[in-house]
Amino acid sequence: MNTSAILPGATIGILGGGQLGRMTAMAARSMGYDVHVLDPDPMCAARAVATQTLTAPFNDAEAAARLARACDVITLEIEQISRASLEAAAEFAPVHPGADAVYIIQDRLRQKRWLSDNNFPVGAFREADSADALAAIVAEFGPSIAKACHGGYDGRGQARLSDANAAVDAWKSLGQQPCLVEQRIDIAVELSVLVARRANGEHVVYPPSRNHHTDGILTWSVTPAELPASVLRSAEELAPAIAKALGIVGLLAVELFLTTDGQLLVNELAPRPHNTYHHTERASATSQFEQLVRAVCNLPLGDPRVIAPGAIVNLLGDVWLHDTQPDIEFALGVPASRLHLYGKAGARPGRKMGHLSAVGDSSQEALSRVLACYRRLSPASALAAGLSGPPPQLRAADGALSVELAAVDRGNAAPWRGPEDNDTDREDVG
Repeated sequence: MNTSAILPGATIGILGGGQLGRMTAMAARSMGYDVHVLDPDPMCAARAVATQTLTAPFNDAEAAARLARACDVITLEIEQISRASLEAAAEFAPVHPGADAVYIIQDRLRQKRWLSDNNFPVGAFREADSADALAAIVAEFGPSIAKACHGGYDGRGQARLSDANAAVDAWKSLGQQPCLVEQRIDIAVELSVLVARRANGEHVVYPPSRNHHTDGILTWSVTPAELPASVLRSAEELAPAIAKALGIVGLLAVELFLTTDGQLLVNELAPRPHNTYHHTERASATSQFEQLVRAVCNLPLGDPRVIAPGAIVNLLGDVWLHDTQPDIEFALGVPASRLHLYGKAGARPGRKMGHLSAVGDSSQEALSRVLACYRRLSPASALAAGLSGPPPQLRAADGALSVELAAVDRGNAAPWRGPEDNDTDREDVG
């Protein structure tokens, strides 16, 4: 693999022109690079930042090759790029991450099998290739989640099954295609880790981020994740090991579950910038978007450490669909808050339109500020999202969570059972 640096003045091509492509392009521009983009949407979010935008499907190998001919390096902001397109682009420019890694990750079942085969910790899973097979797996597993192998982000393409009786409807809702079935996990905390890696194997790891989802869509994220040192250390060791095994050049986000009995399990991988690290623009010495540019251009990697605790809350299209429009001026009266909009036309329920960010002297303060900003922006949306009350109290590393898990590690306590069902700190996804 060529390990020479691609210096400012060169052109970076991005496969995908959504908000991640837009923010990566903005970081690249600030460093002196030109940017070209390929996306199926002629009005994609990154269009306003790119010098050229090719409008073509992600499986159009000829268009991907045309993009690469005009670029010095290619990266991506969405993993659903066909292998043929990645390989066609690679004929004309380095493509990071490469086709092999993306191919593994872009299919949920293939990804989960790869993780299991390489001895990375995952929950129980099976493949279902029919409604009857799905029913049999749920009868074995108990409460389960069936997931489409491709696509289906932000809670879409998933079906929750409490028992086998729901199998036929779930199978139909997933398009009657082979799917991944996962046994429901009792989750105490959701977290993620972001790794940046160069072609020579050098890597840096961002401190874990703590996350909360509603209906499968990220609601808020905060860093640093105030969790036991042993949990953080395990997460920070696990993520780069996965990146190395995949041969990632660029970014890899590893979504993790900390279970109520103290296990750390891999949920999903993303070979690109990640929603749970949008706060790095405020909280970290180097944003994830600048870090991606550095990694794929083989420049020295930036410092990933947290310089101020930071948090984000997603702004979905729902915010604009109430009778009362968002009060941006009032919202930005919250100290240390900032508004980030993605330039998308046409708000729709569940569509990511932007995010709010805030920093503070602690993770709790940053989260409290960003949620206060959200409540000011759209009280109706905050009420609908269950965020209208006081912010959740994060369990700090010196709190009950640390004590209970340490007792489990020593083997002198019963397994920690996590927060009660009515505890606002409970993470109800799996």
